[in-house]
Amino acid sequence: MYKVFVNDKPIIFTTSIKNEEDFSVYICKNTIIEELIYGLKVGKLNGLYLYCNNLTEDWLSFKVKFKVIIAAGGLVLNKREEVLFIYRGNKWDLPKGRVEDGEGLEETAIREVEEECGVKNNSITKKLLVTYHLFIHQNKYRLKETHWYLMNSNYQGSLTPQLEEGITEAVFKNKEATCKALQNTFANIKMVYESYLKNVD
Repeated sequence: MYKVFVNDKPIIFTTSIKNEEDFSVYICKNTIIEELIYGLKVGKLNGLYLYCNNLTEDWLSFKVKFKVIIAAGGLVLNKREEVLFIYRGNKWDLPKGRVEDGEGLEETAIREVEEECGVKNNSITKKLLVTYHLFIHQNKYRLKETHWYLMNSNYQGSLTPQLEEGITEAVFKNKEATCKALQNTFANIKMVYESYLKNVD
């Protein structure tokens, strides 16, 4: 299964006929994907399933329609197992950013955490998942593919949000504060946190 968000509303590529979310179901081969994206964008659809006979083939056919932006980020824990959040655009988020030329995914994730939050001494524990969302740049949709890593840091200095990137706050949050932050975040960030919880169990 693949899940792509458009304005926090999912397109779910699946080979299963189960409809757990009560979304509309479409046959992938019979759809005009641009029309479905528009429906999600303007609120005609709250989410949808795309039923695929060949998941890998249909997913690749979807991806080639867009310029893919590769990014990486981290769910960072300190010694108290608090989660590092950034606040940008009136939403809580996790540090992430685009991969630069010649840079590996893990290298990008570590760099972005340090640049966006001032948090150093980060180490990667494991890869969590990959999230996808569509966004508009220069009047065209781009597909952002973000690779997420579970990270640990023993950094105890002050946090410095990257103001030039629109980040106004960087903070480690305990479990209660994290649950509250997740009420004002993006759907893919909730997926990252859920993936972390599954890896903890």
